[in-house]
Amino acid sequence: MKSARLAVDIGGTFTDLALEVGGTRTTAKVLTTPATPERGVMDGFRAIVAAAGVAPADIELIIHGTTLATNAVIERKGARTALITTEGFRDVIAMGNESRYDQYDLNIVLPEPLVPRYLRLTVPERLDNTGAVLRPLDEAAVRALIPLLRQEGVESIAVGLLHAFVNPAHERRIASILHEALPDVPVSLSSEVSPEMREWERFSTTVANAYVQPMMASYVRRLETELHAAGAVAPLFLMMSGGGLTTIETACRFPIRLVESGPAGGAIFSAHIARECGLENVLSFDMGGTTAKICLIDNFKPQTARTFEVARVGRFRKGSGLPLRIPVIEMVEIGAGGGSIAHVDSMGRIGVGPESAGADPGPACYGRGGRHPAVTDANLSLGRYDPGRFAGGSIKLDVGAAHDALLADVGAKLGLTAELAGLGVIEMVDENMANAARVHAIESGKTYEGRTLIAFGGGGPVHACRVAEKVGITRVLVPSGAGVGSAIGFLRAPVGYEVVRSLYQRFSSFDVSAVNDLLEDMRAEAEAAVAKGSFGAPTTETRTAYMRYVGQGHEIPVPLPNYVLGNEDIALIRARYDGEYARFFDRPVPGSDVEIMSYAVVVTTAVQDVRAPGREESLFATEAVPARTQLVRDTTTGAVSAWAIYDRTSLAPDATITGPAIVAEDETSTLIGPGWTATVNGLGYIEMVRV
Repeated sequence: MKSARLAVDIGGTFTDLALEVGGTRTTAKVLTTPATPERGVMDGFRAIVAAAGVAPADIELIIHGTTLATNAVIERKGARTALITTEGFRDVIAMGNESRYDQYDLNIVLPEPLVPRYLRLTVPERLDNTGAVLRPLDEAAVRALIPLLRQEGVESIAVGLLHAFVNPAHERRIASILHEALPDVPVSLSSEVSPEMREWERFSTTVANAYVQPMMASYVRRLETELHAAGAVAPLFLMMSGGGLTTIETACRFPIRLVESGPAGGAIFSAHIARECGLENVLSFDMGGTTAKICLIDNFKPQTARTFEVARVGRFRKGSGLPLRIPVIEMVEIGAGGGSIAHVDSMGRIGVGPESAGADPGPACYGRGGRHPAVTDANLSLGRYDPGRFAGGSIKLDVGAAHDALLADVGAKLGLTAELAGLGVIEMVDENMANAARVHAIESGKTYEGRTLIAFGGGGPVHACRVAEKVGITRVLVPSGAGVGSAIGFLRAPVGYEVVRSLYQRFSSFDVSAVNDLLEDMRAEAEAAVAKGSFGAPTTETRTAYMRYVGQGHEIPVPLPNYVLGNEDIALIRARYDGEYARFFDRPVPGSDVEIMSYAVVVTTAVQDVRAPGREESLFATEAVPARTQLVRDTTTGAVSAWAIYDRTSLAPDATITGPAIVAEDETSTLIGPGWTATVNGLGYIEMVRV
């Protein structure tokens, strides 16, 4: 029996699965079960092993990603959490950095902290910025908090002390006291969760970790038990937001690193496809049932970041969410998916999302009790979906229900038919996604010129051509398995771990020995974490310093050499900083000293090497034969005409299609708009070009 590997991605609407046995892939898509997520996973698990003809015991690796941690923070459904901090600093997570994401809004709404003020508790202690003890920890004060923690039914505790990222001794002692008295209550330490300067971000990240820890640890353990009961004995790995895989133990300890695990899998999927096809610079476009994710990939690697915001109260507004300082693949995520609900606002404009119908009850056309129109209803009203084949035929779509919902919530309020209301909804959601893509490129200092859009997710291939037109992209690629792209991305991800530590240094007084000792400790920690899941596979290591000119407020990442540093390397690192600064801001600042705020060490198993096929024009291109035709309304003109419908499984390499047309498959449909032509390449991917 060839090795079998399974990936599972829980989204807000669908749970996607991909099973690979040798070179054969089987995919499945089932509705997510929000109340008990493991039930949906197991439904999909039983279906996919039966379809693939494998026994559960034949699976040697299971990889899982989920949005459960993110949803718990957004919906405020985490554990009852307390924060223990240094005396005088209980309000750090409420005050933030005192910035306003909209300085002209007199009624601005700021995100509420995850811990209410009465559970933000303080103890006498103090360290200075070097970690030296100015005031010893008052252990009696710590013990005095225990009755209150019991009385309030606290389920998880975050500990964040001033300057603990330099010296964790006081935090560790508090944890020891709490474990003795409250052995069943998990404790998250800021010196372990986010050991970096800037107390607001550090405390916020630690609180969020504690907030989701009981739920995530319980869920992961339940899922592991269910899989074992079903006969699967393979180890279970979790996808992290930074693009690496980790063990259950690490995931249960630091669940906040899983907040963007599903979208991260999609970015890795796009990067793998880009590498296969020799496309250095692409735009990854992942549209699922609840959200759309957009990520820039350059030189076959997704952009990464050290900071992330969750639960924004101002849509698209930076600074309006809770800050998390974790390794993350940088992307923009908006509430634009198949389940996003359409409405008419007080000014008579069509709006879409961010509210979603999710899996329960789902869009009106699902026939599960949904009464409000969603993007899926609008697509169905335009003739874009086959009602009997949606999600592989597992969901029979109700055209009449979609029509009625669109007419009631949108059409009747604007004097439009249901079909024209659907057209307005689709045009609005496409513009929302295109606008988010434009802003993301501008904020990254990049353009879309010469890029290829890689579309996947259940809705990505449906909307790809129109979004590409809006942002000025003329080439779209839809890979095979696009409907479950994030799950497939999990199978391409390396086992990896990132360690970040702070050690303040200036080049004018650079301590090479201290930096080497720190980097060696970080390397050992990262290698130990990766060794639990690498099974002896070779690993690579990258080192990064986060640096800035003295007096600046924010730093930029600079790559470091992967060897023991000598005094002669100080000039090399400074030159690298000047080069990176000039790349961002055009030119360096001569004569200014530079300070290093923190260091990052990443250890990962090697990325799968793939060869790019030749890009020559085929001499044997043939016009594909449609299976049938279907009446579809074009969103650009509003005209209804017969579009050719093709079955993707019947399309051979080099087959060509002239739009308008639809290529249907079990997990999604690819729309080839008017003015576009498509060709199936040697890998079976659909390449669309605007003529």
